[in-house]
Amino acid sequence: MSAIELESLAACYHEQGYVIVRGFLPPGELRELQQELDRYVREVVPGLSDRDAFYVDRARPETLKQMQHMGQAPFFEAYRTRPRWIELASALVGEEVVGGEPEWFNKPPGTDSPTPPHQDNYYFCLRPANVVTLWLALDSVDEENGCLRYVPGSHREGIRPHDASHVLGFSQGIDDYAAADQAREVAIRLQVGDLVAHHGEMIHRAEPNRSADRHRRAFAMVCKGRSCRRDEQAFARYMDALQAQHRRLGLQA
Repeated sequence: MSAIELESLAACYHEQGYVIVRGFLPPGELRELQQELDRYVREVVPGLSDRDAFYVDRARPETLKQMQHMGQAPFFEAYRTRPRWIELASALVGEEVVGGEPEWFNKPPGTDSPTPPHQDNYYFCLRPANVVTLWLALDSVDEENGCLRYVPGSHREGIRPHDASHVLGFSQGIDDYAAADQAREVAIRLQVGDLVAHHGEMIHRAEPNRSADRHRRAFAMVCKGRSCRRDEQAFARYMDALQAQHRRLGLQA
């Protein structure tokens, strides 16, 4: 991207808390990523622990809903430094960034898998909040199959109270989310290869996938600024809550 394009994207991101980049990956790079993800699901996921691969119903492999800690695979460990991703993240955050381990998300068709309203930095506990999530659509995404819903400008309003959500993969959700918040929401409709970037304190959520035969798969990477430092006390509290959720759900390490 040109410097002018990056500057324009950054201005929108700082104002709204998110920005959409249409056709972020060229066809060849998108095809490579999809092939590596297919291989990972086929060859690696069957051997992963319950805490690295989440299912709506583990007895049904087609309901795989989330993959974490993908950096254990060489391709995805190296992917953290891909220039196209790092260049965009650095422009949005306003400083040099470090790419985190890639993640994969899905809402399988016909499953009850809502994403509770939350702010990513409640989980990350980073100060300053110079952190961005880059979310790439691997399927077309709209209201029917559970698109992301953002509350524009909420990234400037601080961290809201969170409590246990009882949703696998999203252990904490905003506990005072109300009709006034929903009235501000914007539905993020994307095509395959489009990317949406959102600020670490952007409030967002998603409905379940209500379609009969459409997945809602996405590849994501969190990039944090070099200046970020973790609030260790807050992070310890979050991890305690996460571990408690995993124990309630009977997940094995």
